[in-house]
Amino acid sequence: MKNMRIFIPVLLALILSSAAILGTKTPNQVLLGVYNKMNKVKDYSASARIKADIPMIKALPVNAKIYFKQKNKFKVESKSIVILPKQGMNDFSATISDTNSYTAVLKGTEVLNKTSVKVINVIPNSDTADVILAKFWIDDINSLVMKSQLTTRSNGTVVVEYFYKDQKTYGLPDSMIFTVDVKKFKVPKGVAVDIQKTKTNTATAAKTGKIYVRIKEYSINKGIPDSKFK
Repeated sequence: MKNMRIFIPVLLALILSSAAILGTKTPNQVLLGVYNKMNKVKDYSASARIKADIPMIKALPVNAKIYFKQKNKFKVESKSIVILPKQGMNDFSATISDTNSYTAVLKGTEVLNKTSVKVINVIPNSDTADVILAKFWIDDINSLVMKSQLTTRSNGTVVVEYFYKDQKTYGLPDSMIFTVDVKKFKVPKGVAVDIQKTKTNTATAAKTGKIYVRIKEYSINKGIPDSKFK
C-alpha cells in the first residue's frame, strides 16, 4: 500500500508531463495563430502621433492618418513629413504569409514586460530576399506579437516593440517603439539634418535612433477603396 501511494503521484506527474509535451505547438503553429488573428482585419484606418528621436535629424512630432487594407496595402497621410520605417507596421503578415518561403525555428522562451513569450526566428529560404532574418517575440496565449526584429539588406535592422490595449482582439497595437539603424536609415526628402552633429566623431555617435508611435481612433473593417492607396 505504501508503494502504491508513491506510485500514483509519480504516474500522475508522468501523465501530465507527457500531455504537456504532446500539446506543445510547433513554431509554425504559433505563427499561424497570430496570422489568423490579424487576418480578421480586412482593413482599418487610425489616427497616429509620431515622434522621431534620431541623431542628426531635426523633426517635430507629427499627426498622421494610417490606412491598411489586405493584402499588404498600407499608407500614411500627413500634412507634415513623416519619419517612419516601412518595416514594423505590417511586416509580420507579409513575412509569414507564404509558409513555403521560410523556415521557422523556436529559439526558446523569455519574459518580456512581465509576459512569457516564445522567441521564433524566421529564415527566408531564398538568398535573394531582402529580408535576411526576422525574429518575433510572441505571446502565444493571446496570439500577439510583442516584439519584432527585422534585418534587411536595404535598411539594416529595425526592432519594434508593440503595446496593446483596446484592440487586442484584432492584434492591433495602441503604441509602438521603433529602434532603427542610424547608418542604414533613409532620411525622407525635406527633413532638416543637423550638420554639426554629422561632424561628430563616428566612434562616439549614436548608432541607433527611436521612433515613437501612438495610435488611436481605430476604424476596423468599415471598407476602404483601393483608390486610397494610389
